[in-house]
Amino acid sequence: PALSYTWIFNNKSLDVEEDSRRFVSQATGNLYLAKVEPWDVGNYTCAVSSTQAQRRVWGPPTALTLRGDGVMGEYEPKIEVRFPETTYAAQGSSVRLECFALGK
Repeated sequence: PALSYTWIFNNKSLDVEEDSRRFVSQATGNLYLAKVEPWDVGNYTCAVSSTQAQRRVWGPPTALTLRGDGVMGEYEPKIEVRFPETTYAAQGSSVRLECFALGK
């Protein structure tokens, strides 16, 4: 069944369509922020909807805080790619491939 992912920020719907710094992958549900700003600090909650099951489920909130030491940890600069080894498509159809540059 088709799933759709949305994110809630501090108990308010996060409209990522209008914010070029944020992106929600509809393949994985991951939320990506291109450049974290002080106003991004808060609680993020993922909501997954299934039209077939007519159900929406919320995950636990995840707090985002700013680090003052400049250490990136697991988010050192890298290219994040999760392409399948082979992608098949019918002629005339559309294919979406997601690639992200992570880091500072």
